[in-house]
Amino acid sequence: MPLKSSPTQIAHSKQTEIVKVPFNNLAWQWDQIAATARRDFDRLFESSQFSSGPFVAGFEEQISEWLEVAHAIGVNSGTSALHLALLVAGIQAGDEVLIPAHTFIGTAWGIVYIGAVPAFCEVDERTGTIDIAAARKLVTPRTRAIIPVHLYGQPANMDAVLGFAREHGLKVIEDAAQSIGATWSGRATGTLGDLGCVSFYPGKNLGAAGEAGLVVTSNSEYAERLRTLRNHGQAERYVHSEIGFNYRMDGLQAVVLSHKLRRLAEWTRERNRLAAKYSAGLLGLPLSLPEICHQSHCWHLYVARTPFRDRLREALAGSEIETGLHYPVPLHRQPCLSKYVRANASYPVADRWARESLSLPLFVGMSDAQLEYVVAAVRNFFQ
Repeated sequence: MPLKSSPTQIAHSKQTEIVKVPFNNLAWQWDQIAATARRDFDRLFESSQFSSGPFVAGFEEQISEWLEVAHAIGVNSGTSALHLALLVAGIQAGDEVLIPAHTFIGTAWGIVYIGAVPAFCEVDERTGTIDIAAARKLVTPRTRAIIPVHLYGQPANMDAVLGFAREHGLKVIEDAAQSIGATWSGRATGTLGDLGCVSFYPGKNLGAAGEAGLVVTSNSEYAERLRTLRNHGQAERYVHSEIGFNYRMDGLQAVVLSHKLRRLAEWTRERNRLAAKYSAGLLGLPLSLPEICHQSHCWHLYVARTPFRDRLREALAGSEIETGLHYPVPLHRQPCLSKYVRANASYPVADRWARESLSLPLFVGMSDAQLEYVVAAVRNFFQ
């Protein structure tokens, strides 16, 4: 059984003094783009085109080419993206939408906003993504859609998802909030279903300087309606064809995202390198380490699992290492969603992921010395 370690018991591999390892370092990313981005900020403020406008349109064109998808519609958050995607997919009050029980609660919000019903599915033991075998047992005449979540940067099994959806006539809305840079069969996550949703929350692999999101689709009719809905339902200025929302992306976020996108491929390669270094360094410990189970991974998070999660986290905090919990309360245990949990439903795998998962620091700009220090601290804990 592992014993609690004190900071003095953990020495740096090079015998230097303890260095703090943050969970992320967004300032490093800003340093990489600051010089060129500031020039575009000047242009933005001179033009005063802050809401939507040419900077947002330019970013939409840039990222649609990067993702190789016909339409990319910028919005103000990943949550808004999911809400709008459900609306244009035709989901209505009373419809049921299949989602994994282990995910961020934002996956469920759009369903609830519409008055539809989230149907919580058990998750895969190895990946934490939706278990299609479990989803099959939850299909009813009211089931209309499925939202696979590409968790922590690992794609869900899209062959299984798409085949299942075709079999039951379901819309597929990908929650790619954490997976930009990952692919399935050579295609970017988010582009395989009817619609895909991306989050640009600051800590994401492609993060804004605030809140922002994206909906992508190959369906021109969906794209046209998405552009209307995000802008107060205006088909033309001051003519509101339907109830709409103020979900527009702002120009400042578009500038930041545009400059970061140019570096995303390089940053994704670095995340893969760091993840491989973690896996090699932690091999042999009583930890469940993340695997590349489905073709590619963009390593938004490096999530290890152990029954001693809380004690390990405390030990790492004592050594000035920041960690994260993603996510300690699964959807079926959220108080606000309790009425949607089916009678006698159980989710032992999702509960175990929630109870045992610990996100170790992994970010572009992280030094090998910092990573090795984390590895030494984890190994010391288990010794």
